[in-house]
Amino acid sequence: MKKFQKLVLIFLPALLLFISCEKDLEIEPRDDDEFTSEKFFANPASYKQFMAKIYGGLALTGQANVAGTGDLGDPAQGAVDEGYSQYLRGWWQLQELPTDEAIIAWTDPTLPDLNFASWNADNVYTEAFFARIFFQIGLCNEFIRETTEEKLSSRNVSAELRAEIQKFRAEARFMRALSYYHGVDIFGKLPFGTDEDLLGTPPPMQTRAYVVNFILSELDAVTPEMAAPRTNEYARADQAAAWMLKAKVLLNSKVYTGVDRSAEAATAITQVINSGYTIAQIPYANLFKADNNNNGAQNEIIFPIAYDGIKTCSYGGTTFLVHAGANNTIATTYLGVDNGWGGFRVRQEWANNVGTSDARVMYVPGNTDPASITNPTTASSSTAFDQGKKVIKFTNIKSDGANGQSATFPDTDFPLFRMADAYLMYAELAANGFADPGTAAGYINTLRTRANPGAVTVTAAEVTPELVLNERAKELYWEGHRRQDLIRFNKFLSGYTWQWKGGAQSGVDLPSYRALYPIPRKELNSNKNLTQNPGY
Repeated sequence: MKKFQKLVLIFLPALLLFISCEKDLEIEPRDDDEFTSEKFFANPASYKQFMAKIYGGLALTGQANVAGTGDLGDPAQGAVDEGYSQYLRGWWQLQELPTDEAIIAWTDPTLPDLNFASWNADNVYTEAFFARIFFQIGLCNEFIRETTEEKLSSRNVSAELRAEIQKFRAEARFMRALSYYHGVDIFGKLPFGTDEDLLGTPPPMQTRAYVVNFILSELDAVTPEMAAPRTNEYARADQAAAWMLKAKVLLNSKVYTGVDRSAEAATAITQVINSGYTIAQIPYANLFKADNNNNGAQNEIIFPIAYDGIKTCSYGGTTFLVHAGANNTIATTYLGVDNGWGGFRVRQEWANNVGTSDARVMYVPGNTDPASITNPTTASSSTAFDQGKKVIKFTNIKSDGANGQSATFPDTDFPLFRMADAYLMYAELAANGFADPGTAAGYINTLRTRANPGAVTVTAAEVTPELVLNERAKELYWEGHRRQDLIRFNKFLSGYTWQWKGGAQSGVDLPSYRALYPIPRKELNSNKNLTQNPGY
């Protein structure tokens, strides 16, 4: 195996034979005559293969990948369709589509509701992401169950392999914490289960604060067991990824729990900044190109979701992000793929705020489509796509100008965590009195001048929440942050309006309950321990 990112492509088909995922958090052996966990783990390589399955769960749609039954079951039998259930695609749509940063032209059932923040408990996209989160958590729980000291001893696992498995266990716990973080951010309170719970028992509902505290305690426990920053295989989590996740949770703590933990967030984000990852001194656009695993961007990307155009043929992830933000002309001329899907573009308020002079905001050259959107979605999505400003972010073109391996499936990795975000998190904390404004100004200027040599720089006195939010829009657009940012800056529900917010062309304020998505009705019906979020 040359790289761990390649290992995620080599899943044993037998792996899924001993895992049943008809219900969230229920992962159990099937008939011994088919394939048992003991048979699977008899191969020393199986531990790493199982970890590859866990990491691959962020990138892929299912064991069949391009077509066929996905990890969440067969759509013909009522399971969630694997295409739109893909993990990264789900996270991205729920974070971006209800904001000024994106609006999608498609009319798939319940998808326009994300544009308008008018979803209900039967929305298929919230249902899909909920299922995907708990499928991931279930995989992590199963790996942890199967790698206890007792289990390893019963299999006569060597001391050398045990040492490697200890790192895998820490990474599995990190990945579980990551999915719980995504769940807490989107849904608030959650059904909760770990490797210590009996299989087949419906999980209880736990409060948002309970899950937040679990995430933080897990990260503190596992970080010492993880690889030091920049010493792990590419696309595997290290200590810097754990510190970044901790900083994210702490930064959002006031939203999640009502308790401001900004001082602790400043400590955690400083650990990230001092970890050895750097701001890559490459053209900004190269951070999002098909060779961003080796063109210098890897020095900045703390934790990527890895893709390969030949072997990770998923219609989610960066395949979705490259194709869906373009029409055919944009796709073939600027993005290195064979066609565009005429999906999402930005809303005029976002374009007005970021302006046209910053090189980080990569508008499609020559695009004259009106910024104002009077026709957000139609049965003919191409007609709706003609409105709204078109911008470029992810491409399937390498830094040397060559296209990726496939004209359909990009090689481009998605930067779930990167150092530029850490810099701007520090700046936000400084703007709110929890970090040094002079240092924060230096971080902002580093990002500005990386993309815009000779750019106007800011002083410590100019580091305000408003400036930081605008810098985040320029630096991090379409990276899955916007909804969370607007909520944290008190701009999502009210205080800032954009076209089609709340379903009105001129935009309206949202009721407070829209800060969370509903627990899917199907989950409520299948687990009587669960309760709905207020407002739904």
